[in-house]
Amino acid sequence: MDVNFFNYDEMLKKAKEQVPPDIYHHKRFEIPVVDLFIEGNRTVVQNWKDITTRLNRDPAHLLKFLTRELATAGTMDGPRAIFQGKFSKNFLNDLIERYAKRYLICPTCTSPDTILLKEGPYHFIKCEACGAKEAVPKLK
Repeated sequence: MDVNFFNYDEMLKKAKEQVPPDIYHHKRFEIPVVDLFIEGNRTVVQNWKDITTRLNRDPAHLLKFLTRELATAGTMDGPRAIFQGKFSKNFLNDLIERYAKRYLICPTCTSPDTILLKEGPYHFIKCEACGAKEAVPKLK
């Protein structure tokens, strides 16, 4: 009976050679950083469209969240958002991170691949990765 025996190290090396190289590199979701400037008594977010695209959320929803948190008025102007008042980059980044934790990141598996759903009077975040569905606060 002819049996080929391999030692563990040889088998492990052979298995690693067959695995695609990109499997070892985990791409982590990063919340986009605000690019802003102050113009008079207004704060202009220049990369608004990029932020909402990367978050995969309706720009109006994020704008509504930020205007509530900032207690100010805000409008969208093409690819930019304009807020009444002077706000620091760090403060806006913290608010967008809070938004992402509440309305984007799945609380079950921490995946950013989610969608917002409205079912009757309730709002939910549904994860496309694990299938979890969690209630989220409605923006008033």
